[in-house]
Amino acid sequence: MQIKNGKHPNLIKLGKQIRELRAAKDYSQEDFAAEVDIDRSYMGGIERGERNVATLNLIRIAKALGVEVGKLFPPINRLS
Repeated sequence: MQIKNGKHPNLIKLGKQIRELRAAKDYSQEDFAAEVDIDRSYMGGIERGERNVATLNLIRIAKALGVEVGKLFPPINRLS
């Protein structure tokens, strides 16, 4: 497992999954960050894989998307 630009590959994949779920609900990143009550720049960092997201924030994201927390994660066979 190689860390690219200081980003762990699994965090990049998690961020991508969250971004895809957000986009599927037609949320802009700014509107979604407001809905979740997370700073927009922090939300951007999550989606770019720059943040190791705390469990409580994952729960808030899942609630705002109306999905189970596990749905935020890509399939295990895609993780390093």
